[in-house]
This record gives sequence, structure tokens and C-alpha cells, in this order.
Amino acid sequence: MIRLEKRHGPPPLGGLPATGAALVLALVLGAAAFAALGADPLAAYAAMIRGALGYPGAFTEVLLKAAPLTLTGLAVALCCSLQVWNIGAEGQFVFGAVGAGLVGLRLWPEAGPWALIPACLLAGALLGGLWAGLAALLKTRCGVNEILSTLLLNYVAVIFMEHLYFGPWRDPAGFGFPGTAELPAASFLPVWPGTRLHLGLGLALACAALLLFLLRRTGFGYRARIIGHSPAAARYAGFRVERITVLALCLSGALAGLAGACEVLGMQHRLQDGLASGYGFDGIIVAFLARLHPLAVVPAAVFLGAAEVGGDQLQTALGLPGAVVAVIEAALLFGLLLGEWISGRRVVLGGADGGGRGQ
Repeated sequence: MIRLEKRHGPPPLGGLPATGAALVLALVLGAAAFAALGADPLAAYAAMIRGALGYPGAFTEVLLKAAPLTLTGLAVALCCSLQVWNIGAEGQFVFGAVGAGLVGLRLWPEAGPWALIPACLLAGALLGGLWAGLAALLKTRCGVNEILSTLLLNYVAVIFMEHLYFGPWRDPAGFGFPGTAELPAASFLPVWPGTRLHLGLGLALACAALLLFLLRRTGFGYRARIIGHSPAAARYAGFRVERITVLALCLSGALAGLAGACEVLGMQHRLQDGLASGYGFDGIIVAFLARLHPLAVVPAAVFLGAAEVGGDQLQTALGLPGAVVAVIEAALLFGLLLGEWISGRRVVLGGADGGGRGQ
């Protein structure tokens, strides 16, 4: 008799076969989608590679996508290390953008760049953390499932931002277009000469290193890992599980909020329609593609950013809808979740009495 049993230990090869299988599944399903739309799958993938790497400045665009994806991926990875599911990085990203706009447009627009940039970034991280903290309190005080609360709070955040740029913060000189006035130039993030690549990428890399240190070299990280493996054991050891959960969710929201602030200060320079473009949701794919390892989040974000930038080439070169990239991303996520489930189990040969041989 062959059956699956839960594995009580790390998966073989660190779960890399599951990640590889997820990539293969995404490629196969993407090829099926291309074929269903009447395109040659090989030509479509070649166009995506050209779009991401094949012209001057293309890789800069990939890195511009990778910066917020790294921060939202880190936000999701931090919570998932505690078996807490933050599906609200999109809303926290939005509130990070609102925080940067609040300081840059309303509170301190006359400040110089050495003061205004840090203040905007700090405000974005703070508001993102507070927005995640609301879901944390609902979980720890009221028993509300964090998946539901963080997911629904995304839509509240987007509606609130839309209220601002359609209403009290709307640019009176904007010719009727929804959006705020442009932030002061002193709030713009420094860019690499000759490119659009801004300081947000450096901040994302620094946050990845800091999160690795936090999880591997601090008491908080040790407690977080124990809670992730067994909340009951953590409580038995006297850990304040609820307090650590609230802190982790707030830190997670701060990372996503920092991503929103960087996007406004480095790219958009105003709050406007299209700012909430899915970076928070894509961060879930990045985190699982990296298997929740903070440093692996960076190449995972670059990979997904390349897929999104390359996907734009599908519209111009082959006339395919850009939404086909979302099919590949969805297949990648489902493949990763399936691989995670399979790698957490082992094949047992034998009867149901437990005397079988595991594989």
C-alpha cells in the first residue's frame, strides 16, 4: 500500500525540486495559454526574453520592478515565517504611498532633501505598519482570521487613497484628471546617472540583509522561528506569542509601506490612478518562490520583474494581451503551493499500522 504522510523534518534538497517543478508547470501552462491565443509558445517566450533583456535600458526597467517586489516579498516572507498569512501587502503598500504624500504635500513640503526624503520614507513605513497592526489586533484580540482581514483591508486602503486624490488632495491644476499635485522635487529619490534607477533598490537590498539578520541572529527571530514551527511549544516555553505576532505583522506592513513610499518618491511623484498595480499581491509569489529566505527574495523579485517587463513585449511584438503574464504568475503560485504541500510529505510503502518504509 502506498500513502502520503506528513514529513517531520526538512524536505529533501531544501525543497528546491518543488520550486523547479513549479517553474516547469508555469512554463507549460503559459505555453498552453499562448497556443490557445494562436501564438507560437517559443516565439512568445523569446519575445519576453527580448523585452526583459534585449534592448538598452531593459534590465533597468526590470530592476525598477524588482525594488518594490523585493520589499513586498520580504513583508510576506516575514509573516509566513511565523505561519501568519499577510495577504494585505497591497493595502500596506498603498498606505505607505499615502504616508509619503502626506509629508511631502501637506506637512513639510518646504523641507530640504536631506530631511524630506527620510521623513517621507519613515511616514510611509509607519502608516504601512499601522495598517497591518490593525489586522494584527483583530487577530490577537478578536480572533479574526488574518487572511480575511488583511485581504479585505486592501480594498479599504485603495478606496481611501482614491478618496484623497479624487477629493481633498486633488490637484486643482490637473485639468480634471484624478491625482494629487506633484510632490516637491526635494522629496524625489536620487537616481543613478543616466537611468531611472533610484535609491529604492538600494533600500530593498539593505532591508533583505537586515531581515536576514533579524530572523537569524536576534532573540525576536529565534522566537519567531519557534512560533512558526509550533505555537503550542512557544506558549509552553513562555513566549508571548500574541505580542510577537503583532510585532511581526507591523514590521511586515512597514516593509510594504516602505515599498509604496519608494514607488511614489522614485517613480510616480504623486498619488494617482494606477499606483495600486498589484505589487503587494505579487509579493506573495516572490516570497514563496524564494522559499521565505530573505536573501533569495532578491533574485526571485528580479525574475518576476523580468517576466512582467517581458510581458509588455507580447503586446507590441505578437499582439497578445498583457494579461497572459498573469496566467503564468498564477500558475507559478499554484505550482509553488502544490510543491510546498508535496515536499512536506513523504511516500510510505506498507500497511496503515505505521510499519511501512518512508521514501
